[in-house]
Amino acid sequence: MQLTVAVVGKPRHRALGAAIEDYEVRAARYWTLEIHEVKEEPARGGLGEAIVRKREGERLRARIPAGARLVACAAGGDRYTSEEFAAWLGRERDAGRSLAFAIGGAYGLSTDVLGAATTTLALAPWTLPHELARLILAEQLYRAGSMLRGEPYHK
Repeated sequence: MQLTVAVVGKPRHRALGAAIEDYEVRAARYWTLEIHEVKEEPARGGLGEAIVRKREGERLRARIPAGARLVACAAGGDRYTSEEFAAWLGRERDAGRSLAFAIGGAYGLSTDVLGAATTTLALAPWTLPHELARLILAEQLYRAGSMLRGEPYHK
């Protein structure tokens, strides 16, 4: 199963970046995983939030592979336990689907990205910085892979 994670920005904190990389490497043991970091749009010069979201959204959408189902990571999306998330990923894998997860920047995802998504996924009930959202997603992709293989990590 091909999984793509398209995220606005790079990790700013070295330790957080190392944790993200660690879990992405671990997740890649279970899934064909591609990571695409797109440039953050500077919000200076009076650009409004909508314009920033739109420009970042265009960059994110350009990194989504043709034929992949887009999963927008956003507040208000579907909430899963780890077991439910793993089961959902397993069903998508068994159906032969590829998924692309989009994580927005400081102002979230554009309406274009949200509108193109087949699924919206809440990673937490809180608003998260994109770095933490990416870490949580990477860890859950790793956890789901281990669960689907019957490995003990998820306990």
